[in-house]
Amino acid sequence: MAEDDSGRQAPVDGADARALLAEIDLFRGLPPEHLERLIAIGKEREYAKNDTIFSEGDVGDTFYLILSGAVRISRIVPGMGEEALAVLRPPAYFGEMSLIDDDPRSATAIVHERCTLFEISRRDLEDLLFVDRDLAYELLWKFVRTLSRRLRATNDKMTFLATTGKF
Repeated sequence: MAEDDSGRQAPVDGADARALLAEIDLFRGLPPEHLERLIAIGKEREYAKNDTIFSEGDVGDTFYLILSGAVRISRIVPGMGEEALAVLRPPAYFGEMSLIDDDPRSATAIVHERCTLFEISRRDLEDLLFVDRDLAYELLWKFVRTLSRRLRATNDKMTFLATTGKF
């Protein structure tokens, strides 16, 4: 993430987007030609502070990679209001579950600081994976590994809560 002379975040160029994509778990280790195909179907989009990217319950159809700025992931808790679950910064990503299931969004994503996101739609990814079986195979295994890690982490948290009586 670059800064201009005033200290503000400067726009990220294509090389930075490529470097960030290569850095995240889902795409790390992909051959350069596969990474280029993913970059070709994605789009960079800028958002202003407090813009809602998507809301809990929305139909999910896009994956997001944060190139600059920050995004707050939150849920609405009845009687309490917004509960922030995380504030994500580069090279974090979110919305990846919408690429593999049809369930509605489980949380709301709000721009915490002005940001630039790299977005890949499910439809564009499905079209690419249909014609590039090698990339499809690699990505599906990366999704499986990511989900497995998250499930293990959730199990560890549940075990901790159950054994400490903080359930």
